Amino acid sequence: FAAQRHVLTYMEDAVSQLLENREDISQYGIARFFTEYFNSVRQGTHILFREFSFVQATPHNRASFLRTFWRCFRTVGKNGGKYSSINCYLLTAQEYHCLLQLLCPDFPMELTQKAARIVLMDDAMDCLMSFSDFLFAFQIQFYYSEFLESVAAIYQDLLAGKNPNTVIVPTSSSGQHRQRQPPNDCSPLDGVEASLFYQCLESLCDRSKYSCPPSALVKEMLSSAQRLTFYGFLMALAKDQGINRALGKTPVRG
Repeated sequence: FAAQRHVLTYMEDAVSQLLENREDISQYGIARFFTEYFNSVRQGTHILFREFSFVQATPHNRASFLRTFWRCFRTVGKNGGKYSSINCYLLTAQEYHCLLQLLCPDFPMELTQKAARIVLMDDAMDCLMSFSDFLFAFQIQFYYSEFLESVAAIYQDLLAGKNPNTVIVPTSSSGQHRQRQPPNDCSPLDGVEASLFYQCLESLCDRSKYSCPPSALVKEMLSSAQRLTFYGFLMALAKDQGINRALGKTPVRG
């Protein structure tokens, strides 16, 4: 339970904060400090203005950051930015990155750009995006970042005609590992076969130590597709209501 909830991570951080601020803390006591620290962890405010390495350190930290980002800047959809013809305000990726840096000063631009790419696809990176479009793409990219890196590698393997799932082929002497390689008869524009892609994702989710979307929801999402591209998959994740509800840190997409 302690490992699952990353208790050690928070204990180490609390002690580090205690040592850094021991002169101030000595005025009201260590017990009160630990009480307030873990209350802030429970409430999700502990990630405010912290370094990125801490913000991304645990699933709870990531979820707390997403919730805080939404709460702080949800009015961007109504105020500020450039006005569009559909009655909402739009910002660029660089402007959204500035908002993220208000909460986490060293938040990497690369993550912001990856989230923007899900929305913009082939459009230029300086194109405008609504807050809701960016938010739902960003939460997928940020919360599931390690999963998506592995998915990108799987997609490239499938595109090259390789099956990342290893098949054990028994022989008279010993078992040998060999990859089953389907013929490479598709172009990058066609994407990959959805059913084979899901099989690889299911295997990835089973063995991954990082956060993954619920495999049942991914299966349902891909059930109606025959082929799909990598960014098509990311866009589907960002738009999926079930996956958004599973995260539960931002409002249901309208």
